[in-house]
Amino acid sequence: MFLHRRTPQLPTPQEALRGRPTPEFTVPSRHTVLGNPLLGPYPDGLEVADFAMGCFWGAERKFWQTDGVWTTLVGYQGGYTENPAYEEVCSGLTGHTEAVRVVYDPRVVTYEQLLKVFWESHDPTQGFRQGNDVGTQYRSAVYPHSPEQAAAVAASREAYQKVLTGSGHGEITTEILPAEGRPFWPAEAAHQQYLDKNPAGYCGIGGTGVSCPIGVAPAGE
Repeated sequence: MFLHRRTPQLPTPQEALRGRPTPEFTVPSRHTVLGNPLLGPYPDGLEVADFAMGCFWGAERKFWQTDGVWTTLVGYQGGYTENPAYEEVCSGLTGHTEAVRVVYDPRVVTYEQLLKVFWESHDPTQGFRQGNDVGTQYRSAVYPHSPEQAAAVAASREAYQKVLTGSGHGEITTEILPAEGRPFWPAEAAHQQYLDKNPAGYCGIGGTGVSCPIGVAPAGE
């Protein structure tokens, strides 16, 4: 991962790299752990959630290990560049996060339970960094796909901020924006299920140690 010497700053749409109309690489057809297709269309009844929580290698593993998750894939989201490459995203000139798309069965795992995994698996108070990984691509983000998901994100953020504050942590800096209008661009094959292919590979995921009270009590209690 790249440790930038300058203070990270998001590019404007005018400053961002232009990208390309079609990707320069192909995405594998199936998940190496779960065995299911990476790209849609997905079976009826499944839902999609998009999260960013630092380096996407470790983040993806957190979700494929969660019961009820049908498939996961990593990619780039929240920026301006079409069909970006990994090196372009790491340059800070695309505006994207390193994101994980989670396709799940809501009859087995709820969106709120996925949010609990999200909040507890990283430190959402660090701005444009996650541990020693510094850069705009490492920012915390959630891109809800429906009003119901957006409401759940807002409620969970409020609840988690309360317990983080009580534990001496700062303000949550997580970017929360609708998935609509923010395409998810799948990453290169080497990055898909990276920690399955490279079990001893780098994983920058680390939480605050503070439990998120989703499913325990409303934020106001």
